[in-house]
Amino acid sequence: MSLITDLKQRALAAIDARRAELVNLSASLHAHPEIAFQEFHAAQLLCATLEQNGFAVTRGVGTLETAFRADCPGNRGGATIALLAEYDALPDIGHACGHNLIAGAAIGAGIGVRAVMEQLPGRVVVIGTPGEEGGGGKIILINNRVFDDVDAALIVHPSGRTMIGRGSLASTRLNLEFSGRAAHAAAAPDDGINALEAVILTFNNINALRLHLRADARVHGIITNGGSAANIIPDFASAQFSVRAATQKYADEILRRVIACANAAGIATGAQLKYTAKPGYAEMISNSVLARVFADNWRALGVPIDELRANERMGSTDTGNVSQVVPALHPYIAIGPEGIPGHTIEFRDAAISDAGHAGMLNAAKGMALTAIDLLGDPGLVQQAKQEFANKKPGRS
Repeated sequence: MSLITDLKQRALAAIDARRAELVNLSASLHAHPEIAFQEFHAAQLLCATLEQNGFAVTRGVGTLETAFRADCPGNRGGATIALLAEYDALPDIGHACGHNLIAGAAIGAGIGVRAVMEQLPGRVVVIGTPGEEGGGGKIILINNRVFDDVDAALIVHPSGRTMIGRGSLASTRLNLEFSGRAAHAAAAPDDGINALEAVILTFNNINALRLHLRADARVHGIITNGGSAANIIPDFASAQFSVRAATQKYADEILRRVIACANAAGIATGAQLKYTAKPGYAEMISNSVLARVFADNWRALGVPIDELRANERMGSTDTGNVSQVVPALHPYIAIGPEGIPGHTIEFRDAAISDAGHAGMLNAAKGMALTAIDLLGDPGLVQQAKQEFANKKPGRS
């Protein structure tokens, strides 16, 4: 038996030995959902678990109170492999994206690699990344240099299918606010400037724009304030949109056109427009080296991997921004039947099911085995970094 094979077996045994602990951790997160940047229970639980398992934990990294970094060095210098944890929930419907499983998988993988780090070079780190659901926590951590020493990053997301190389859409959040003038809607409507009409007209303008957008474009939004009473001309109304595309460059182009739609609505109604755009989620830069190693490890575990489809449906993630600065991989693990939609009550239920926790453990094992391969073979890391260097300048 080779050294790497022996280390992998020990790592798997360490994960299996803590199965109940990892399931309980996931269940606790699921029972206490916390929205972006409010993940205080989650951060405390994850940090305490990592400390109990031999990691040196730094809380509040990158200016984010609920972010953390847990480090475990090897027996000499080498690559730094990051295992990424997400743990924020969605408003109203809790862990309907399964971030409790993402966190459990990252912690499990860290525990597995930690068990054999004394025989490996380099460093394994678990980075707690809050605010993935619209907050862009990883972007803030990148900007505050938390990823500066990372050579490769891994994360696994729950899904209805098990996939290795699916990408993501670049995404930007746009907030619109229209200010008008209130008036009695029956007695003096001509004295008013209707801010709600400006919002509605913005939606109509965007719908007229859709025909002229590429197939990868997504523009979707909600009205966040539409007035207070039917007999008052609304003097304030607001909306939020998500603008997505296959590349950040095209998403930025669409964003400019959507803002033009809102400006036109303001001109037509007389309402004053104020808008803010949050830093965008970049698209994933795929890395075939990391994907091949990860796929080999899942297959060795007996995890069936689904083939990618020609027009694979996808969302957005701030892991895309990580992939813009270091080689990264963002596979998906099935936790329910194919077609189960994310961000739904059904997906939330799957995230606490036996199938969900089985997927979480397979994700933990896949990350642990891949991290061991990367730490044990510096050539793999260099190949991944070379591919990353070749792909990044060509982004369009």
